[in-house]
Amino acid sequence: MTIFRAARPRVLLTALAAGTLLLTAACNDTAPTAQDKASGATAPSTASPTTTPTPKPKGEADPALKAFYGQRITWADCPADPRAEQAKIDTSGMQCGKLHVPLDYTAPAADAIDLALIKYAAADQGKRIGSLMVNPGGPGASGVEMVKYGAKDYDGTLHSRFDVIGFDPRGTGDSSPVVCYDDQQLDAANQQDAPDDPAERKAAQVKQSTDHAAACQAKSGKLLPFVGTRNTARDLDVLRAAVGDKKLNYLGISYGTYLGALYAEEFPQNTGRLILDGAVDPAQDTLDHGVDQQVGFEKSFERFAADCVDNHADECPLGTNRDKAAKKAADFLDGLHDKPLTAKDGRKLGRDMAWTGVVSLLYGDEKTSWEYLRNSLGWAMKRGKGDYLMAAADDYNGRDQKGHYSPMDEANTAISCADAARPAPTPEHAQQAVDRLLQEAPLLSKGVTVADYSEPGCAYWPFKTQEKPHTVRAEGAAPILVVGTTGDPATPYASAEKLAQGFAKATLLTRVGEGHAAFGKGNTCIDRAMEAYLTDGTMPAEGTRCS
Repeated sequence: MTIFRAARPRVLLTALAAGTLLLTAACNDTAPTAQDKASGATAPSTASPTTTPTPKPKGEADPALKAFYGQRITWADCPADPRAEQAKIDTSGMQCGKLHVPLDYTAPAADAIDLALIKYAAADQGKRIGSLMVNPGGPGASGVEMVKYGAKDYDGTLHSRFDVIGFDPRGTGDSSPVVCYDDQQLDAANQQDAPDDPAERKAAQVKQSTDHAAACQAKSGKLLPFVGTRNTARDLDVLRAAVGDKKLNYLGISYGTYLGALYAEEFPQNTGRLILDGAVDPAQDTLDHGVDQQVGFEKSFERFAADCVDNHADECPLGTNRDKAAKKAADFLDGLHDKPLTAKDGRKLGRDMAWTGVVSLLYGDEKTSWEYLRNSLGWAMKRGKGDYLMAAADDYNGRDQKGHYSPMDEANTAISCADAARPAPTPEHAQQAVDRLLQEAPLLSKGVTVADYSEPGCAYWPFKTQEKPHTVRAEGAAPILVVGTTGDPATPYASAEKLAQGFAKATLLTRVGEGHAAFGKGNTCIDRAMEAYLTDGTMPAEGTRCS
């Protein structure tokens, strides 16, 4: 399952103030990959900010790009992966390769980078339609891992008819990743609770943002102006041509819906069948989106707590009063600020990391993730053991069992700031955001003040972008299938409605249920609708709702 990523609840105050795009990736129940997160740390450089160019691409018509579009990928056995072997995941039917793309599409001869690819070749080559490109979200999540660890989600019709191809977008995974901090620095940062005092929190936020920007500039400065989603959309078009497809067939989840929307905007004539699941509204202000997301997680948390009391009384650690269950859990989690739990590896589970673990598990559905969340809270609240919540937070933060972090978080900030940096909100806008958070998400927004929004988004980031939130029409594109889930906390259902309404040609398919996105959730109605659209272009009827 792929997820759209939120920041830690208390630290979300920083993320909203920073104005970074809070998107996430698709996650797989069996995958050891992390869910994407929107890091709130945006940071400064001593250099003058520069502007990322975004001219309209010529694509295959540009002579300077002929070599890139004309390349053919050399596929070979994938490198050994101990994690896949440990998880007993069969990768024998998969091949890996590289795609050569310009670092800067305005100067393609100047420098180039390689993007990591994986292919799960169609099982029935005689009935093969073409390729299905996939993106799990983030921004910053690995498309290679989405295919490798999520192969079961494609088994059946999709794998039979398509070569399923995943790629690590530029700046992520094994595709020239953005690197800012080492593992020890990230461990220290993730164990640090944000201060309760607004003035102290603001000072800490500025220092963290400044330090982070300087570190990213020092280690990855060459990449930062070129990791935006519009450049990744251009990479996607080069990939389409390199595998020999005339049209792009694509499945994008969470942030991947934004990538798909920009592709349709940039290359409408090359669109085939695009599914955008767990949709982001590209026209929405990042502050408003962050507030919607925070409210979405609050409501999901409340539904989880009520379900715990009503349907799982024997194992529920939240008492017997469904109306007070969420508050009881929140009070316990907040109390870890002063009395953190110690995990087996010696790390401290404080308030923010514990909340991170909770939010991570709310991305899943009520059948699987909620059970794990019940057990994790019970283990912590009744036994004083925080290891399970810590493991969920590690998954969210991209940390493996050996203490190594994926580049996901660093890429998330870099891509978000390359995509859109909102201006400082007006005092009225900031007050409206605070009022709504305190009214509709009081448990996850404790302590928020207008002071948390005094600066523009990505205020300290070394590069400024021309990109702005806007409605994507994609005139001339083939009809697009947008999918939304009614109980999605990360990308609220209203975003799917708005994305679909903005397109010139689109149909909205609805999943009635909990968790982020619909793909890979085991909903037969959704699966059949997606398969019918991808294989023969049949759109579901308008207003179709799958329970």
